[in-house]
Amino acid sequence: MNYTMLCDYYELTMGNGYFLSGQADRITYFDLYFREVPDGGGFAIAAGLEQAISYIENLCFDAEAITFLRDKGGLAPEFLDYLARFRFSGDVYAVPEGTPIFPNEPVMIVRAPAIEAQLVETFLLLTLNHQSLIATKGNRIVRAAQGRVVTEFGSRRAQGADAALNGARAAYIAGCGGTACTLAEMLYGVPASGTMAHSWIQMFDSEYEAFAAYCRTYPQQTVLLADTYNVLKSGVPNAIRAFRDVLDPLGHRPLGIRLDSGDITYLSVAARQMLDDAGYPDCKIVASNALDEYLIRDLIQQGARVDLFGVGERLITAKSNPVFGGVYKLAAVEDADGNIKPKIKVSENVTKITTPHFKKVFRLYDKETGQAEADYICLHSETVDESRPLELFDPDYVWKRKTLTNFTARELLTPVFRQGRRVHSSPPLSEIRDYCRREIETLWPSVTRFENPHNYYVDLSPELWAVKQELLKAQSS
Repeated sequence: MNYTMLCDYYELTMGNGYFLSGQADRITYFDLYFREVPDGGGFAIAAGLEQAISYIENLCFDAEAITFLRDKGGLAPEFLDYLARFRFSGDVYAVPEGTPIFPNEPVMIVRAPAIEAQLVETFLLLTLNHQSLIATKGNRIVRAAQGRVVTEFGSRRAQGADAALNGARAAYIAGCGGTACTLAEMLYGVPASGTMAHSWIQMFDSEYEAFAAYCRTYPQQTVLLADTYNVLKSGVPNAIRAFRDVLDPLGHRPLGIRLDSGDITYLSVAARQMLDDAGYPDCKIVASNALDEYLIRDLIQQGARVDLFGVGERLITAKSNPVFGGVYKLAAVEDADGNIKPKIKVSENVTKITTPHFKKVFRLYDKETGQAEADYICLHSETVDESRPLELFDPDYVWKRKTLTNFTARELLTPVFRQGRRVHSSPPLSEIRDYCRREIETLWPSVTRFENPHNYYVDLSPELWAVKQELLKAQSS
């Protein structure tokens, strides 16, 4: 779908101004990054790149859009003629989807003529903000489940169709085992599954008849919802009876029962005992009902006998912290001779002061442990020599220093577009998911814990730090 007009109107007013003032073709560098990890966590997860790529590939103003803008008024006719011929011609660099990311480091860099770089701001932010938010929340929930499968159940509570679909995609990248959203499997290959709602059971004259009918219809995929009436007095006993009466004669075993309300710890322990005593120790117990990472962690700590979790509204909406907070800031421009001139935004709020210039980001891994030690942001012209010790220092507290030896450096930002042409091949979603899991395993447990995580080091090279300080000094003088 062409989302070109899904932009903030100021991108058009600025573009019009750039065009009329002769700035249209001036090359600019914009950084997309975020300032704070949701839920007070130690890291976030990058997601949404594939949708950003599709947007840029389809970026054009069709006749309907030009007519709308002409009728609206306020933009120069010659600028509208420019928009009618518009195509993205710039360069884009981005971290791969599934990469753990940290505040204030570029997740994407756009190098493009001013109008082009400005016009893509809104959509790039909305798609990367949304999917990175859901991926980050989803991974917290997956880690809380301690190896138990988590399925995303949230479509009906998502804030719109795109949020449901792309949220399911992001949750799968983060480690969820599947989704309830059928379209997510059709478009993205995210495994979709589902069994029954309470209405199925209410349609029949009795709970047992509903269970028996389902067992006959899906003998190889039987999961029964056990809490429509009373879990322990009727739900589990009727499920066991249907297993014996229908599945056993057919030679099939039940896959599970689902609990969607009540005291999940108490009910799952009692249900587990009843299923075991009846000869169904392999019958899994699925739990749902407004779960999140903290409730799942508490259930496990309390001894709940749950094998799989279905998580809906608190995942698909990232209910506890529903804004990712990514921003898109100018970092540099080129002069007429192609020289890069760094730009900085200064604020009384120090967290909003930007880091200038065209940059690279390296992730530094210890060769012996394979653990990620720090991220290193430097000028794009710089390289990292792995054969020599590398001194890192905190960009805010420069006396805090650490020297790395015996490390490897991996450049995180990879080319996605060059001169408007896509140069990036997206791997299958399952590979992105595996990559995400492997990269999270390189983080120290102190970074991945939920409460008071360690602040992962994101440091500037001395050259980049000096450029920033020089610009800050110039602005204050």
